[in-house]
This record gives sequence, C-alpha cells and structure tokens, in this order.
Amino acid sequence: MVNEGTVDHLHQEGLLSPLDTHFAAFMERLAGKRSPELRLAAALVSARTREGHICLDLPGLQGKPLLETGEKGGGSISLPWEDWGGILRESGVIGTAHEYKPLILDDRGRLYLYRYWEYERKLADLINLRVLEEDPHVNMPLLKQGLSRIFAPSDSEEVDWQKVAACTALLRKFTVISGGPGTGKTTTAAKIMALLLEQMEGLAPRIGLVSPTGKGAARLQWALKAAKESLDCHDSIKASIPDEASTIHRLLGSIPGTPYFRHHSKNLLPLDVLVVDEASMVDLALMSKLVQALPREARLILLGDKDQLASVEAGAVLGDICDRGRSHGFSEGLCRDLSRATGNEFKPEPHGPGIGDCIVQLRKSYRFSGESGIALLSRAVNEGDGDLALAYLREGGYPDVRWRALPSPDALPRAMNEKITQGFREAMKANDPRAVFDHFEQFRILCALRTGPYGVGAFNAMVERALREEGLISPEGRWYKGRPILITRNDHNLRLYNGDVGIVLPHPEADGELRALFPGPDDALRAFHFLRLPEHETVYAMTVHKSQGSEFNRVLLILPDRDSPVLTRELIYTGITRARGSVEIWGSAGVFKGAVARRTVRTSGLRDALWEA
Repeated sequence: MVNEGTVDHLHQEGLLSPLDTHFAAFMERLAGKRSPELRLAAALVSARTREGHICLDLPGLQGKPLLETGEKGGGSISLPWEDWGGILRESGVIGTAHEYKPLILDDRGRLYLYRYWEYERKLADLINLRVLEEDPHVNMPLLKQGLSRIFAPSDSEEVDWQKVAACTALLRKFTVISGGPGTGKTTTAAKIMALLLEQMEGLAPRIGLVSPTGKGAARLQWALKAAKESLDCHDSIKASIPDEASTIHRLLGSIPGTPYFRHHSKNLLPLDVLVVDEASMVDLALMSKLVQALPREARLILLGDKDQLASVEAGAVLGDICDRGRSHGFSEGLCRDLSRATGNEFKPEPHGPGIGDCIVQLRKSYRFSGESGIALLSRAVNEGDGDLALAYLREGGYPDVRWRALPSPDALPRAMNEKITQGFREAMKANDPRAVFDHFEQFRILCALRTGPYGVGAFNAMVERALREEGLISPEGRWYKGRPILITRNDHNLRLYNGDVGIVLPHPEADGELRALFPGPDDALRAFHFLRLPEHETVYAMTVHKSQGSEFNRVLLILPDRDSPVLTRELIYTGITRARGSVEIWGSAGVFKGAVARRTVRTSGLRDALWEA
C-alpha cells in the first residue's frame, strides 16, 4: 500500500534522489493536502525523467513491485494502481491534454512533467503535418533522369536503397534515412541536395546542415565535401551544395545562461531544407525546439542509426520515429512513384501508417563486406543473439573481431600495458599537430561505465601511469604535451561543445607554450589557454555514450565484471560499430550475453502519436 513513508523509504534505498523527494513534496504543497499517492507519483515521474524516460507509464506498473528489498527485509512495495489515476486527477496539480498544470496525465495513463508533455506533443504534431505533405512540384522525368545519372547503374536487380532514400526525400517533406556505419548516409544526403538543386531550376534553396556535437559537425562537413566532388552533376550544382555544417545549438542561437534559443516558433530559421546528422543523439527537448523553429514548408531530413544508443538526455527520438523493433513497408502510392523513378518493383503495405512512407533503411555497408567479422558481430548483437555473437568473437575465424576474458582489477594494469603503448605511442611521439590528431584517432578504449575498476576514470589513470613509465609523457603535471581532453559542457562563446576532443600541444603562436588545440573548420586548429576551457576530462578512454558520432580504426571495448542496467544491446552495438578496422572486447561471457539480451526501453508517447495517428 501507499503510505506517508513510501517516498522516504524509496529515497533511503537509493531509488529516489533528493531532487525527486523535494519535487514530490512541492507538488503535495501545491495541491494543498496530504496525498501519499500524489507524492509518490510526482517522485517517480521525476526519477524516470532523470533516467531518460519522457513519462511514467502507470498502467505498465500494474501489479509490479517498486522495490525488491531482498536481504534488507520487508518484502516488496506494491500499489493498488486501479484507483490511482482517479486520485491523481482530483489533486488539482495534474491536468489532462491541453490543460496548463505542473503534471499531465494522458488518456493512456502516462504521467508527464508538463514541459516534456509539451515537447512531445509539439514534435509529434509538426512531424505528422509533414508526413501528410507530398511535394507537388517534383518534376518526375527530371528526377528519374537525375537518379539514373547520380547513382551508378547496377547489373543486378537488387534495390539500391540509397537511390530509394534520395527519391523519397524529393517526394516527401519529411524523411528519415537510417543505416549502420558505412551505409552511405552522408553520401546519400549530398546526392539528395544535388537532386533538389536540379529541381529548383537555378533557384538556390537555403540548406542547413547540423549535427549534435562540434566534432560531428566537422565530420559531416568533411564527408559532404568529399561526397560532392564525385557527383555526376553540373559544377554550378556542386557549388551550391553548402560547405559549412554547425551544431544544432549554434544554428538555433543559444542564449547563454538559459535553455532558450534566438530561433523558435515565433522567429523561424531562414531555411528551406534542414539535414540533421547523428539524429539518434538528439534528445526530445532539443529535437522539439529544432523542429518548432523550422518553417512549415521546409524539408526535414534526419540521418542516423536507429539501433544505436539513445541520447544521453531524455528520450529515444529516432527510435520512436522509426518504430524500432518493427518493420514497415511503403504505401501503394509511394511504391508506384518509386517504381516510376527507380525502375524497381516494390510491394506495398496495405493500410500502413503514413509515416511509414518517410523512413528508409539503408542495408548495404560499403565499409564492411557482409561477411566481415564486424558486420556479422554487429548484426548478431542487433538481433539479440548473444550466443552467436560470442561464437564470432571466440572462434578466431574473423581477424577483425577478438575476445579476451576480463582480467581481475589487480591484473588489469599488467594486461593493459602493451595495448596502451601500442595504441598511443605514435600519437605521443609525433610532432606535427595534425599527425598527432591522426594517430590519436586510430585507437580508443571504450568503457561501459564511468566509475569502478573497469570504468573510464580508472582506465584514464592507468593509461597515464603506463605512458609515464614508458617515458612517452611528462612525469609530472596535469597539463603535459599530448594530453587528450574531452569537452563535457557546451561553451557557445568559444564554440566548444560537449563531445569535442582536443589535444594539449606546443603552439607556435604562443612561443611554443602548451595550449589546448581543437580541430576547426577547413582543417584549421584552434588554440585555447587552459584557463579558458569549459568543463573537460582526459580521454584516452571514454564511455560508449560519449563515443557516439566517432570512428576509430581500432577499438578496445571494456565490459565490467558484473551485470548492470546500463549494459544493453544498443550499448554493445554502438561500441562495436565505432570501429573501422577491428574491435576487441574484454569481458565475461555471462555479462556479455546478458547485455545483448537486454534492450534499451525508454517510456514515451511519441511512437504512439506518430504510428497510431
């Protein structure tokens, strides 16, 4: 039963934070009466939001214990959920859709903090409006001719899904292009822009290119420059494809010290087309603000891998939009248009939701052959087959994937020494700054956890000790030549963003004094004094979450010695697919298989609002 002490008990057991309990008490004071049910609901929705969920699914908790106390005694706490909704609605602080109350309880029993309900509703409404819109001005003969020219002809009857994605993006105002690493998402985006420019007959649409991080924006910019050089189109078309990408925060115009932006629904972005790369990393609040700031008639194209980890902040937006875990086909009308434009035949899905016409999954990797170890391993993990994935790792038939039993914490430094010196020696010895960056991107240690003997903190300290013992870095001092740093908080004035990686090196313009150098536009390096840097940390090792949007030639993925809720299929898949050349996993079979069996589930109503609209 729910009683006055339930919230305090959950707090004492570590399931609720002080923020959760204070918020719950505040809601109770606003209601003007004691209500254990309201207090518990408010505390739980606060806790769920901190954990990355958008809302609290009350019916989903029906009959389930909130706390298994185990050896601490007391059995478990269960709640009579049947009458809970009625009690909450009578509280005065919980409203229904379109009521302005601190909390919102929808007709499916999902409880939201108001701002997250509003973010979700506005994003769903704006996407659904675009889903219904086809572009009436597409010149189909010109599109067919452009597709044939820009996409290489194939002797096989196999569908070119890049071509399908490009055609769909011309025909629809909203398109999601999802695919694993090496499937050509950015190349496809360049071809889409070329086709759009050909359709505009000399009028240059205003195109925005964004990524969630500064590092991602730089990679997007570089990839698009490389892709457009190979396009089979007029030079004037190539010249009109934009060269500059930015972060989402920079595009929207962050207002320092606030969560607000200069561009919003009342001050729209001056854009006709917006391409968002690494969309899986974008949380609900930021995606909602971005789409609200986009003109209604503008075309929106999302690029990303729906099977990657969700954003660090609340929401799994790309997964919800793509209805991850389910497959969908196209409508009869789109199949007919695709057949006319591409020459392939497509089987329609009868009575499918409209958003199904806006999502294209790229299926062919141009980086890995279908029989490479990384391709097979990532596919097995994605399908939840831990036994098969472990067999690929252990049997030694694929030189690009390897497994090693996890050493004990005491034996770990000795086991790691050779890996550390091999992985970082060239970067530490190089003198040219660009060579240092190139060598440093060849190898990275990825950890599932931040803390503990197998966490990022322990591994970064271990690497520094090993490099000092080898004489590769200075024996003393925090700031030494070659120290890699990861920005962990945005600084919009300096244009340094969470996820940007820099390296401490001598800077010629500072008489050879050490500065933190960061890659900038057009391969330039930007130098910063250490005192100016926003929050940062050493980054020989990084969490899998922080590695999203990055690629390394060799990856060493470290799993902990025991199971944890953060170990999921998406985390393992994301870690593996950061590798271009090879990946080695250190762990225990039980922990690995348990992680592969566990999916990331984030509660929200976005999927229902899009797929059941």
